[in-house]
Amino acid sequence: MFLTFVIMFTYNTLFAQDKLSNRLEQSPRHHEWVEISAGDKTLKAFVVYPEVSEKAKTVIVIHENRGLTDWVRNFADQLAEKGFIAMAPDMLSDFNDEYTQTSEFPSSDDARNAIYKLESSLVTSYLNNSFNYLKNLPAGNGEVAVVGFCWGGSQSFRYATNNPKLSEALVFYGTGPKEAVDYSNIKAPVYGFYGGNDQRVNATIEASKDAMEEYQHIYDYEIYEGAGHAYMRSGDDPEGPEANIKARNESWDRLVRILEK
Repeated sequence: MFLTFVIMFTYNTLFAQDKLSNRLEQSPRHHEWVEISAGDKTLKAFVVYPEVSEKAKTVIVIHENRGLTDWVRNFADQLAEKGFIAMAPDMLSDFNDEYTQTSEFPSSDDARNAIYKLESSLVTSYLNNSFNYLKNLPAGNGEVAVVGFCWGGSQSFRYATNNPKLSEALVFYGTGPKEAVDYSNIKAPVYGFYGGNDQRVNATIEASKDAMEEYQHIYDYEIYEGAGHAYMRSGDDPEGPEANIKARNESWDRLVRILEK
């Protein structure tokens, strides 16, 4: 019985990966990999351009705790479909001599374990380099937002404390800074997206709300009832849970409205 479960899980995972890869390959939008010098490191990032005639707003996409996966690259492509330039930096770039990007790790568990070994200063450095790249991109309009998921959602919130020049920070089921004083430097409005069945994360919302109100910052969030953690990824699958699909679709509508302000 256990062996059957493992075989089915592996089959479904590979099938989902194939669908994501095919979707990327069939996209009409321009995709490219860029390498950016970041001190003694080299940051690798996936960039997608929209098919538009004018300069476009740009968005940094911070991946989940499994690294820069095909789903994250698909999300970047979907953002470009909506008219934005999307850049998804690989936070596992130059992790060590053996692994220089997410795709080189033996498994997603290995990538996840590596993510939690990253120094916050390196993450900030990579995000600063991503920001500067987009800020000076000829096809961009000079506005740079950041959006992140799970671990990346927390990093999106944290990056807002480090960069006052962000246009917006969008946090998908990620926690805010632990210390109230850390919220004082935030200038960009922060928008939260949370699943109703994700109490581990949702238990931290009130503290973030209080801290943002204390410093008179904008913190606008929605909780999508019935949706679980990582509902954006799960809801991207037409065969995923109905509540996650509904939350994903509603979140996309809200996300685009925010970025188009």
